[in-house]
Amino acid sequence: MRLHELKSPKGANKKHKRVGRGESSGWGKFSGRGSGGQGSRSGRGKPRLGFEGGQTPMYRRMPKRGFVNIFAKSWAVVNLDLLAKHFGAGAEVNLETLRHKGLAAKKDDGVRVLGRGEIEHALNIEAHHFSKTAREKIEKAGGTATVVGAPEKAAAASSEA
Repeated sequence: MRLHELKSPKGANKKHKRVGRGESSGWGKFSGRGSGGQGSRSGRGKPRLGFEGGQTPMYRRMPKRGFVNIFAKSWAVVNLDLLAKHFGAGAEVNLETLRHKGLAAKKDDGVRVLGRGEIEHALNIEAHHFSKTAREKIEKAGGTATVVGAPEKAAAASSEA
């Protein structure tokens, strides 16, 4: 077999549909676009999300309620059963390693460890918060639960005493 003997499989190459080339082609007059309206125009594109044909859209008609705290922290909440499943004995667990494993999002500001499930092997966990049961289970398994990012006032008060 030579390069000039190669052929495409049957049906691989379709002929381009030429619209607007007379009624007998089957694609004349309106060229398959219908007889008017937005869909018949060039550059028709879909209207933006929420567009209601010029009528004031629902999201602008409804009153705004409540309050959104733009300074609120987003926490990656992780339970012990997930940590036991994703990390081996003696592993270091912190926000970066959780992100690497897909257990924390890029937007998360810190980690909260909760006590669901059991943990049999020791893990060295650095988090911003531990539930009481999570801390007990981690220490019972021989691991360490270190609180990071403690408020500066508490740290200053403990150093003065």
